[in-house]
Amino acid sequence: MNIIVHLFGAIVLQVSALAAMSSMAMSDDQPLRVYTQSAAASQQKITQRICSLDPIDNLLPPLQIKTSNSLLSYLAEQGFTQNKEGSWVCYANDPKKEGRYFTVFKVKQVNGRLIASSFLDEGSLIQGQENRSLDFFMMLIQHHLNTSQENRQGIRRYLEAFVSLVKQGKIKPTRRGFLFDQPNRALVLYHPLSSGNLKGTGITINISLPKS
Repeated sequence: MNIIVHLFGAIVLQVSALAAMSSMAMSDDQPLRVYTQSAAASQQKITQRICSLDPIDNLLPPLQIKTSNSLLSYLAEQGFTQNKEGSWVCYANDPKKEGRYFTVFKVKQVNGRLIASSFLDEGSLIQGQENRSLDFFMMLIQHHLNTSQENRQGIRRYLEAFVSLVKQGKIKPTRRGFLFDQPNRALVLYHPLSSGNLKGTGITINISLPKS
């Protein structure tokens, strides 16, 4: 596997699934807070649930829920909930406006691929979102891509650099994706949101699911 280290030396591709990515934006419905006890320790060393950006969430006792048969049901252990369309989502309270919340992470299956996004409200990451975005993306990569530990370390370094450059404003929103995993043609992009009520951008990974 050839991990491309230099961001701007990466192969730049048009992403046909961008419409699906951009539409995964803000939810106006009251979010359902769902937590489950993990049956086993995660392979990743994560001390807090990925979807627990509000410190009060970690004080709540875990609730027993019916296990979903979804391909992504393991995300329930990280505080994600499955909505009516089948996407798994994570909501966060807006630290700047009382009573407002928005979808901060979302992943859905689209035509044999997983489209996973971390949304930036008005182009800004909220506190804790940078590292949790990386944990979120790497959890999906570990579960759904055939990669070695060494390759995953390289991928994480690449994504860390990408997110850092986005945070610094050195990568502008675009409709193009950067290839970070050659055999699986996995892409990462920083793009504007074209629909929904969230005025901002998204960092999205687009990975192929193994063929059954």
